[in-house]
Amino acid sequence: MSTKTLTVEDFTDVAETSRRLGIGQRRLRDGVNHFGFPAHRMGRKLMFSPEDRAWIAEKHRIPAGRSANRRVRAAAA
Repeated sequence: MSTKTLTVEDFTDVAETSRRLGIGQRRLRDGVNHFGFPAHRMGRKLMFSPEDRAWIAEKHRIPAGRSANRRVRAAAA
């Protein structure tokens, strides 16, 4: 099993991560501080590795569901 060594370029900050995942920056920070989202602190910055982003995207995606007001097809006569 080969492991890739992560470089600083592989990490994204809060603004870029929230843009990529489509969630707000405040929600992302709260997730790290209160709900156990994975992240790394580099100095005073909160940074996310590709694995961190994948975990957050998988655990907090909203599954597609049926719309409550969808149209029903008329039965063929």
